[in-house]
Amino acid sequence: MPAPDPYADLRPRAFAIAYQMLGSVGDAEDVVQEALLRLHRARRDGETITAPRAYVSTLVTRLAIDQLRSARARRERYVGEWLPEPLAAEPSPGEHAETADALSLAVLVLLETLTPRQRAAFLLREVFQYPYTDVAEIIGTDVDTTRHLVARARRHVRERRPRHRATREEQRRLAGRFFAAVQDGDLPALEELLARDVAMHGDGGGRVPALGRPLNGRRPVARVLARTAPLLARAGGLRFHPARINGRPGALTLDARDLLVAVLSLDIADGRIQTIHSIVNPDKLRHLGRVGDLGALIRADDA
Repeated sequence: MPAPDPYADLRPRAFAIAYQMLGSVGDAEDVVQEALLRLHRARRDGETITAPRAYVSTLVTRLAIDQLRSARARRERYVGEWLPEPLAAEPSPGEHAETADALSLAVLVLLETLTPRQRAAFLLREVFQYPYTDVAEIIGTDVDTTRHLVARARRHVRERRPRHRATREEQRRLAGRFFAAVQDGDLPALEELLARDVAMHGDGGGRVPALGRPLNGRRPVARVLARTAPLLARAGGLRFHPARINGRPGALTLDARDLLVAVLSLDIADGRIQTIHSIVNPDKLRHLGRVGDLGALIRADDA
């Protein structure tokens, strides 16, 4: 029987900060592990840690800022559009509502446009509700500068943040209709469900064919979905398994062997689908389970 995790109560908050800073499950887990290791070493060396949660949050944030700075260079060389790694789980009931909103793929993509320090200040203050004095200490600046960083980030995010006014039940119903229409290749139904200015984003990372850049507009998006999904369903038995992806309606796309080949997430407002995120890069799906070979299915369909 494995020994109990002495830091189990610290991991959820630490991972939430790291993931929303980095958009990568693996990188976030590495940062959390390093922060907990440093906490363990400090205690072992006799240092008194009166507030371990604050101590770990500070370490995680600073490590994530450094990690994000180096990740930026790698993402500039990324093949195609870079999207965060998806989470197929809901935020815990105790988490602040703003935390759930900040987990969405659309918001995480938007946070990529902030500097690492702006991103940290915004998340700590606006999402995790840290006082300005604590945020300033964590990111290593003064309170006035911190207020300025948060204000600029807040304006930037609010101007571009997607609208989310659909209820949970409305999201579920519309998502169900959408995936049924995609599976059937029903072009008129898809056009009815999509917003006029809908945007579709894809991330294959050069590993799997995907959109090279965002596709915009109801008709182009509907045509791509209606054409490709039924072909892949026939070639590889692809089907959609409804799931909440980063707190939004979506689906895990499975092949005939129940292997995961894609994750789709929908942003819904005003009774229409506003944004679609499709992640097919297998490296970004492995944390969710066994991964299949979508590229092979696409090649088989083209043959």
